[in-house]
Amino acid sequence: MVFEFLRRSAQPQPAPAPERKASAAGPIVASHSSGRVAWSPRDTVSLTRTGFSGNPVGFRCVKLIAEAAAALPLVLQDQAQRYETHPVLSLVQRPNLAQGRAELLEALFGQLLLSGNGYVEAVQREEGGLPLELHVLRSDRMRVVPGGDGWPVAYEYTVGGRTHRFAMPQGAGPVCHIKSFHPQDDHYGFSPMQAAAMAVDVHNSASRWSKALLDNAARPSGAIVYRGAEGQGSMSADQYDRLVSEMESHHQGARNAGRPMLLEGGLDWKPMGFSPSDMEFQKTKEAAAREIALAFGVPPMLLGIQGDATYANYQEANRAFYRLTVLPLATRVAAALSEWLSAFDGLAVALKPDLDQVPALAAERDAQWARVAGAAFLSAAEKRAMLGLPALPEAPFDE
Repeated sequence: MVFEFLRRSAQPQPAPAPERKASAAGPIVASHSSGRVAWSPRDTVSLTRTGFSGNPVGFRCVKLIAEAAAALPLVLQDQAQRYETHPVLSLVQRPNLAQGRAELLEALFGQLLLSGNGYVEAVQREEGGLPLELHVLRSDRMRVVPGGDGWPVAYEYTVGGRTHRFAMPQGAGPVCHIKSFHPQDDHYGFSPMQAAAMAVDVHNSASRWSKALLDNAARPSGAIVYRGAEGQGSMSADQYDRLVSEMESHHQGARNAGRPMLLEGGLDWKPMGFSPSDMEFQKTKEAAAREIALAFGVPPMLLGIQGDATYANYQEANRAFYRLTVLPLATRVAAALSEWLSAFDGLAVALKPDLDQVPALAAERDAQWARVAGAAFLSAAEKRAMLGLPALPEAPFDE
């Protein structure tokens, strides 16, 4: 029996099954959907139409952030070195035949800012490895299908009544979902446009009010008083209809601005002036514009909004814009993309913005380099680590 035990112990034992970790609350989160599509609780199309296509402040905020973040130079490195050439860099530099790096990243950042969600599709090779192409998908067409453990098992992309299902296997999936933090949603992100929705409505209403006022010769409306032939009485239906027709055809619109009005038959015009509260609409519009800029993290000074004195000058506002808004967004998206792409070939590389090539942060970087270079108590390796640079390769040992 002892020899039998020793013989069995000497035989190679099967490798233990890999440990699988999962959230204990995941099945509870997914139980209400039971594998069905989890629909987004907001109307992204309406928000995009009113806040981006129909509002100049929202349009400029999204374009300013997306273009600035997409223009940031990117570097690829691992724990040992920084790569000058790499398949991941080549893929990001030319993601597909119709777009370059800047166009693809601008579309991705724009989707994140408008809907809180960004989706990147990978066109995979038959032989495996890194994807052949990358494409940004519209977030308003994408739906998440959660599994029993709460994690997405598939994504459904619907266009014109036709739906394509992206199955998400273990490991590298065909879709990379990047989302903003949402405190009340398990599958979708929260966009700045949602937070600024009320301010957008106020700003758009103020613009429509100004347009209507200009169409009326920039004057308030008045009242036509009918006194009758002897100071009393009421108009007949024919007289009322004729008066309304003449007002609409001869005294409304910018073309008829300042045109004199001819009144007869006991009619009298009583002009009405603006009250002080009516004259505050311009301040209300500027306040709404500042709230929109605040939701997106854009200093109002960069948008030309008057009355903002948060920063001493334009240069300081631009530096804060990059430091507080552009860089966190670009860093988070670059990290998500590099982690997703690394899963295709198994190489652990990190893609991140190159802060040394950002003109807005040149003064900060110069001060940091001078401070680190002057620290005599630090070694060269420690200085490189503080500056975010990879370690230098060790010199060969000479016997």
